[in-house]
Amino acid sequence: MSTHAESAFEITGWDEEDVFDADGVRIYRVKVAKALTGELEGTAAGEMTMAMAPGDSAAYVGFDRLEVTVGGRRGSFVIRHNASMHAGGGDAAWDIVPGSGTGELSGIRGTSTVAKDADGNHTYAIDYDLEEPGPVPAP
Repeated sequence: MSTHAESAFEITGWDEEDVFDADGVRIYRVKVAKALTGELEGTAAGEMTMAMAPGDSAAYVGFDRLEVTVGGRRGSFVIRHNASMHAGGGDAAWDIVPGSGTGELSGIRGTSTVAKDADGNHTYAIDYDLEEPGPVPAP
């Protein structure tokens, strides 16, 4: 059974670098840093590649490495982002990269969502499974 955890986050760093900008289409990279507070407590650092097109169309792919405490366990893991939006809607998929967990979060797997409310506040949520730690070997 998956466990659910949510955290507010604040973007603490945003550094853009253009790759292409012509004919109404812009592709750029963003290095982003976040501070997370809540059931996921810690920081995130990542890089996204974003594309903006005419008509309010946009898409991005990227990765965030979270260094957090969740469920009383400390470690890190990577979330993969893939999202697009356009006048008719959009879609998004975020998941925990298999095998990316470290420390007490080794073996974590699951999915994630990112939401932004009307006031501009952001929330990360994950639904995750985590193997129970095995027995400690006798000395």
